[in-house]
Amino acid sequence: MFPYEHTIHIKKESKIPVYRQIAISITNAIRNGTFKPGTHLPGTRELAKTLGVHRKTVIAAYEELDAQDWITVVPRKHVQVSERIPLLKPKKWGDTGIKAPYENDLTLPFRMIEENAGDNEAAAAPGIVINDGHPDVRLSPIDGLLKIYRSLTSKKYAIKNAHIGTAQGTPMLRQELVNYLSVTRGLNISAGNLLITHGAQMSIYLSARLLLGRSSHIVVGYPNYAVANKTFLETGAKVIEVAVDDSGIDTNAIEQLCKKKKIDAVYVIPHHHYPTTVTLSVERRMKLLELSRRFSFVIIEDDYDYDYHYTSSPYLPLSSGNHNGNLIYIGSFSKMLDPSLRIGFMVAPGNFIAQCTALRKTIDVGGDGYMQNALAALIKEGELTRHLKKAKKRYHERRDFLDTLLKETLGAYISYSLPTGGMAVWIRLNAGYTVTGLIANTNVEITRWDEEQNAFRFGFASMDETELSAAVKALKEGFLKLHNLSRKRM
Repeated sequence: MFPYEHTIHIKKESKIPVYRQIAISITNAIRNGTFKPGTHLPGTRELAKTLGVHRKTVIAAYEELDAQDWITVVPRKHVQVSERIPLLKPKKWGDTGIKAPYENDLTLPFRMIEENAGDNEAAAAPGIVINDGHPDVRLSPIDGLLKIYRSLTSKKYAIKNAHIGTAQGTPMLRQELVNYLSVTRGLNISAGNLLITHGAQMSIYLSARLLLGRSSHIVVGYPNYAVANKTFLETGAKVIEVAVDDSGIDTNAIEQLCKKKKIDAVYVIPHHHYPTTVTLSVERRMKLLELSRRFSFVIIEDDYDYDYHYTSSPYLPLSSGNHNGNLIYIGSFSKMLDPSLRIGFMVAPGNFIAQCTALRKTIDVGGDGYMQNALAALIKEGELTRHLKKAKKRYHERRDFLDTLLKETLGAYISYSLPTGGMAVWIRLNAGYTVTGLIANTNVEITRWDEEQNAFRFGFASMDETELSAAVKALKEGFLKLHNLSRKRM
């Protein structure tokens, strides 16, 4: 019998639930090629006995893997590794020469920055505003965060520590993030692999300035986060757009591009792609990692929306897999707590983080040490985890409420695919209606729309049921105006 007890590692002292440890171990075995596509796995009773755990724990692990398409469960028959997983070469057991991903240096070319000195927002619109997917600040533990902040400003040791290492991020916040990202995202990192920034956009900018130049090529999805595209273009690099479909960015198209020219980087939003909200499939995640190794390009993984997934636990980041360090991971607390809380983070090999810190010093000597340490305390006390659990439940309810409203009220005018997570729905207008016409004929302020796609993002998380109803009603009135105008022209 296959020695599953040596492949599936369970640490009783770990904060990660046992069922997730089992699921992560099996996922890693599939990624490493130990379990090939179609391989039959033991039944829940048999595996539970082998591992010395309750059968319900194994059932929960299998349900998690099935929801994420890693395995196929045939009721009352067998469980097998999904046939859609690419065939990978197995690795030797006990290979102590394998480093954790971020123990490697980034060996691909990037700019070295010497350590030396040296969007305007529109006014708040009146009436109804449909944003592109913001958290509801009314649910956030901002009061608790500010209470800790005020407390820190009155203590001598806190005053002293608040000014230490803010260019890279305070040691307290970086250490708490090491633990938090390990538990929630499976990242195996140290504090030296972290840079605290003023949000995801700063992380994108710093990465772009070091990785790209006038002779560089970077692949992005189409449509994509426009601000990221602009940042890449300003480096002088050539931005190559690849279609995004219901399974995410087209990795086959990326492979063909790599065969024709040198690709230096790929920018990807794996969870709830911006703006379309689709999630990158397991097959394409694995294909993208394999392409990165084969063609030596860096992956910039923008995981701004990781924490809100409603049908199952979110897929683990690409960064949690085997990528030899050629991967930059970007996240933000703005989507967790408040858009105005400009604290984000970047995870990368230590040598790359050191150079990002040096570049950051040329424009910004560091962040707010008090706020960073207050956020660290919020994470340590478990308040952030409790908030995310509460917010995810509320946002899930609002997504489903909006889904019902849209179908009942706007079904004749629009089409959309309900996202599995995130805080917005990508809505396409039916033939005969234009998004520019809708904007001109409604009193609703829509902050993110695309004329070419004839679509807009409906951010639902920041609105309660009453506000959602009012917004949809106003949109219906706009569509009726468009309909009447069309009839008059006829």
